[in-house]
Amino acid sequence: MAEREREKGGGERWKAAILNLSEMSANLDSLQKILSKKAVFVDDETFSKASLIAEQGRTIKALEQRVETLERELDAAIAAAARARSDKRQAEAAQRVAELRAQDVTKELENTTNVFKLHMEELRAKQVEISKKDNDIKLLEAIIQTLSANGSSA
Repeated sequence: MAEREREKGGGERWKAAILNLSEMSANLDSLQKILSKKAVFVDDETFSKASLIAEQGRTIKALEQRVETLERELDAAIAAAARARSDKRQAEAAQRVAELRAQDVTKELENTTNVFKLHMEELRAKQVEISKKDNDIKLLEAIIQTLSANGSSA
């Protein structure tokens, strides 16, 4: 806020300075026209003063143009800074979204890992159960073969 007020105050000072320079330039032009139309002969001192005034008028015009150029550059720089701030805010928002998405994916992977672990435990328990039943079946087969062998010998 204070920065904008300073910019506004600085802009008003530049405008006032430019206005003063413009008025001085107009006065110099008027003086030069009067001198060129009305004066037939001027002494060296008057001529050198008029020449100095004309040179100052040209300098003032050049400085006015430079001020206008600098104002345009300043406006462009301010606009670029505003765009950069906006881009930065957008990038930060996109980064936050990406971080949240990464957290969601991480949670989803952790949940999937836990489910996988539970399924593996169930599979191991079933494998142990199947192994026990397989051993029971083998024992029963051995008993049946023993009984069959004893029954055929008798």
